[in-house]
Amino acid sequence: MGQQKLATNSIQTGFDKALSHPTIVLSIVQQYCSISYMTTSLHWLSLIISLPTQNATARMRIWRALKSSGCGVLRDGVYLLPEIESAGSILHKQAQEVMQAGGSAYVLKLSSTSPEQDITFRTLFDRTNEYAALKQEIDELRATFESQSIPTSRRSLQRLSRDFAALSGIDFFPGPAQDQTSTALAQATAEFSALSNPDEPTPATGKIKRLNKEKHQNRIWATRKRLWVDRMASAWLIKRFIDQNAKFLWLDKPGNCPKNASGFDFDGATFTHVGSMVTFEVLMHSFSLETDPALARLAATVHFLDVGGIPVAEAAGLEMILKGTKERCLDDDMLLNDASTLFDDLYAAYTNEEKPHGQ
Repeated sequence: MGQQKLATNSIQTGFDKALSHPTIVLSIVQQYCSISYMTTSLHWLSLIISLPTQNATARMRIWRALKSSGCGVLRDGVYLLPEIESAGSILHKQAQEVMQAGGSAYVLKLSSTSPEQDITFRTLFDRTNEYAALKQEIDELRATFESQSIPTSRRSLQRLSRDFAALSGIDFFPGPAQDQTSTALAQATAEFSALSNPDEPTPATGKIKRLNKEKHQNRIWATRKRLWVDRMASAWLIKRFIDQNAKFLWLDKPGNCPKNASGFDFDGATFTHVGSMVTFEVLMHSFSLETDPALARLAATVHFLDVGGIPVAEAAGLEMILKGTKERCLDDDMLLNDASTLFDDLYAAYTNEEKPHGQ
């Protein structure tokens, strides 16, 4: 039967017929639907629900869950998501919630019947206005950095970072609005970092040069003394993955860095912040370590603790432990030694989580 058109009717009649045919695709546009056999690749998933009107609590709970998942609304009780990996589990979970609340629910695969309809569906996921509102909040926060206390600004920046991460997570068709908001957030983060940590390096520009670690063995590596997260983690990365015989020099001032030393995490250093990347990430990319999924997760944690950005669940716990370690240790050598054990443990945990099940 291929692409043979079976029926065109009102949307409710179309639903009734679709639900009695498990092998068909339901394509909805405005007030009409066309039903065709599945012969083309599918691009959308739809959840069709009906809930008892008296169950207001369940209706609100399910509506909020669908909204937070980024579902588009075709009409009352009809929700849409692009056919991405997580869409099926999201919609099936809410379908179960609906049925447990005494309603009916169906998850159907849809394909657009025309390019125009595809555009119509995509407009349901336009996040431009939400990004604009978030960017305005970011710009307003930047204007208050010098008048607000550092803790207040930090909390506000962390909240906006969480909001951006949540919005990006449901932005299935990212475009310029996401890029502009991301840039504004990165600028705000850099400005706040410069105010709260005046010794932090200014991000360099340009591409990161790929290096051969065999040519960086038995070196002296130098950075600013009184180590904190990025420098601790970078020194650990150097010792564990780049130069196992590395010797470290802790500088009173970056200008005191010897010419024969490889400097890191200060202005003018060989390895320092580049663009939105912190020094740990730059070292990873310089020596082609970014393909290690456990290191990539550790990099996200270090990035968040150093300059903010997308929140990481375990970051707060690591930060608290490192603060205690720093208070206890008498000097930077002792601090790096003890902190390295923590990074070893976190790397091992990430590695274990990244293993395929059964290994």
